[in-house]
Amino acid sequence: MTAQPVIAARNVWKLFGPDPKRYFSSLQGGESFEKIQAAGYIAGVRDVSLEVAKGEMLVVMGLSGSGKSTLVRCFSRLHEITAGTIEVEGQDIAKLDERGLIELRRRKMGMVFQSFGLLPHRTVLENVAFPLEMRGQDRHERRKRALEVIELVGLAGREEYFPRELSGGQQQRVGIARSLAIEPDIWFLDEPFSALDPLIRREMQDEFLRLQELLGKTIVFITHDFDEALRLADRIAIMKDGAVEQIDTPDRIVMDPQTEYVRKFTEEIEKSRVVMAESLMIDLAQLNGQSMAGDPVKSNRTIHELARLLINDQRPVFPVADESGQIIGGLHRQSALDVLLGEEK
Repeated sequence: MTAQPVIAARNVWKLFGPDPKRYFSSLQGGESFEKIQAAGYIAGVRDVSLEVAKGEMLVVMGLSGSGKSTLVRCFSRLHEITAGTIEVEGQDIAKLDERGLIELRRRKMGMVFQSFGLLPHRTVLENVAFPLEMRGQDRHERRKRALEVIELVGLAGREEYFPRELSGGQQQRVGIARSLAIEPDIWFLDEPFSALDPLIRREMQDEFLRLQELLGKTIVFITHDFDEALRLADRIAIMKDGAVEQIDTPDRIVMDPQTEYVRKFTEEIEKSRVVMAESLMIDLAQLNGQSMAGDPVKSNRTIHELARLLINDQRPVFPVADESGQIIGGLHRQSALDVLLGEEK
């Protein structure tokens, strides 16, 4: 039995314009973004259906105006949707009254946006403790919790600094710590690193992956940077004109783009750095007794990481093992070399 998703969107629409619900009721189905625009409306989100599993990091990406930020605001009901349903842990959030919605956001959701939004007259400690103060938490308890997350994001020793005394990367860490202070189960991050220079951005991605490994949050992460998406995502949803063009694991999107738009996103990507042994693996039952002598390769190793072995080791098929060392399939050397070097013309 499949576990209930943490977030489930079903045929979600968000139209901007005069009386969008009335206009939506007149749609016949299949209208293009351009046709809707010609009628005086903007389709911020257009018939989106997707699920986010517990502990998953779903990266939603696309160019400016694709609808990715609008979608994440619909998930937290910062935008009221025009049609469809959004459930959080099985609860239709459109049916929540104002008090129930505030409680959901306070208890379940953390949000981090591109602009740091720090309070300039408050210290790091006071900024991080602020949402707990708004919750009415005891001063001693909120200080204790704030110190814990400040240490978690690597800012111990800077508790009494003001935002102006911090670098851009450090300010972003304060924003992350503030959102973590309420111990959210669900974390929404809208281009949190896009204002940072490349070196600090890479450091923040490393820090973010470390935090996710420790905390196991359910995350929706918005970016326009495909390299960032490939590095962070369990799955990627690529949006265009308010609709999801494709949603899948990073390696499957790179290996099998479903639309021309997605193909353009992936054409410059070095596939060997994304595709893992597991993606090319043949099940044991399909190997028909082919010999797989020698040491196995790990299923989560990329083809790039296996490059030296693939070139030097002439075995036609490599056994593939999972994290426990159990043999779960076989990797054809030629298939891996085709990804590494490109298929022969």
